[in-house]
Amino acid sequence: MAAVGANLTSAGWRKSSYSGGSGGNCVEVATDLGGLVGVRDSKDPTGPALCFSSGAWRVFLNRVKGGDFD
Repeated sequence: MAAVGANLTSAGWRKSSYSGGSGGNCVEVATDLGGLVGVRDSKDPTGPALCFSSGAWRVFLNRVKGGDFD
């Protein structure tokens, strides 16, 4: 993780299109943070968020797509 105390107030948060019928158990992702990716609980938009480097996020997504966490 990176950027403890990063300012995320102007971040553009997006929720997955797959989140529609999940009963509110969703995360939102912000990728417009200049080399960082923010992740937060969509039910608590003013709550805490995690920040990752874009490289670490890319590795995570590739592992998800590859089935490493199934």
